[in-house]
Amino acid sequence: MGFLKENNRTIPVADKVFALNGRAKAATAEKGKDKVINAVIGALLDDNGDLVVMSSVVDAIKTLGPVDYAEYAPISGTPAFREAVKKALFGKFVPEGFIEVSVTPGGTGSISSVVANYTNVGDAVLTHDWCWANYRNICSQQGRKLKTFRFFDEEGKFDSADLEEQLNELAKEQDQIVLMINSPAHNPTGYSLSLEDWDNVVRIVNNAPCNVVLFLDVAYIDYAGEEDEVRAFMPKFEALGDHVITIYGYSASKTLTAYGMRCGAIVLVTKDEQTAVEFKRASEYFARSTWSNCNRSAQVLMGKIYSDPELLAKVDEERRGYRDMLLERGRVFEKTLNDNGVKCVPFSAGFFVTVGCDDPAAVGAALEAQDIFALALPKGIRVSIASISKEKCVKCAEAIAALIRK
Repeated sequence: MGFLKENNRTIPVADKVFALNGRAKAATAEKGKDKVINAVIGALLDDNGDLVVMSSVVDAIKTLGPVDYAEYAPISGTPAFREAVKKALFGKFVPEGFIEVSVTPGGTGSISSVVANYTNVGDAVLTHDWCWANYRNICSQQGRKLKTFRFFDEEGKFDSADLEEQLNELAKEQDQIVLMINSPAHNPTGYSLSLEDWDNVVRIVNNAPCNVVLFLDVAYIDYAGEEDEVRAFMPKFEALGDHVITIYGYSASKTLTAYGMRCGAIVLVTKDEQTAVEFKRASEYFARSTWSNCNRSAQVLMGKIYSDPELLAKVDEERRGYRDMLLERGRVFEKTLNDNGVKCVPFSAGFFVTVGCDDPAAVGAALEAQDIFALALPKGIRVSIASISKEKCVKCAEAIAALIRK
């Protein structure tokens, strides 16, 4: 006798990523770290395979008191946290207009909130075909669909033409579209849209025959490159028309290497005060009716760091070192592939590199047989360079290239 109601969802027996990571951990426990390459989970590990937790952040955590952990936080987040998010997200590019911030449990919570509040049941959300698989799960969970445009054209460039075509097609069915773009340091490819790419996005949404909610998933922005350079696209949104609003999904968890503290934010930028009022009301209602409120200690921590220039400088400096380590791993992986006659999907920065192939499931299984664990996607293999050393990046790239050539 079955009691579960799937409600048009496909609920897997186990999460694919965490199941694969479980097998990688079991192999590591049996054979040792040196014998296994676990390139599954998007968490930053050092060259010994240990989780990176910034010491400057740990020192700040130690200053928190019992109330900072135990007391309920406001539904939309503590005032200090909301101000900290503005500083962390925008840097020197704070936009004009109305800015509203609401805390979420990680970047995932921001995605759930924007889907719930800015689409109707049965609507489709539009995103790139290379995308984090959980986008589809979040849409399905809420009775929505996920539609995609082609991320890269035949020359490996951002396919703005297909974005325009798919957006206009969807506009025939919906009076409002949530367009979800993950950049900079896109998951799973590591691609960052260029300034020219963003010019095309602005042009396309400005010409759209319906309302557009431009949702920017910037979870990896603090590991994408030099702080000002990776935010230089933001002023381009000043040219958006009145039928377009911008919403960011931000991950404090990743910024502070504190994934388990589950802290993020959904951030609205609009020229219209009433739109800002509606956002605040809706995001608080959605939070109250799902997770209620978020981890207070993470919010207090974020507020402390971003209100103390000396502490912030320490955190920024330490993170910069890890960011450079991550970028070096990506370059080494890409070069090794190229030296072996294989190219990855266009890569700029971030936690992941993806290698396209014809039979990802077979390649993934063959890698696992060699104790190399990487995620098979519909069109390729995703490798978490965040979780493996530079030496293992070389070995992993060589193994993938050999399988693809075969």
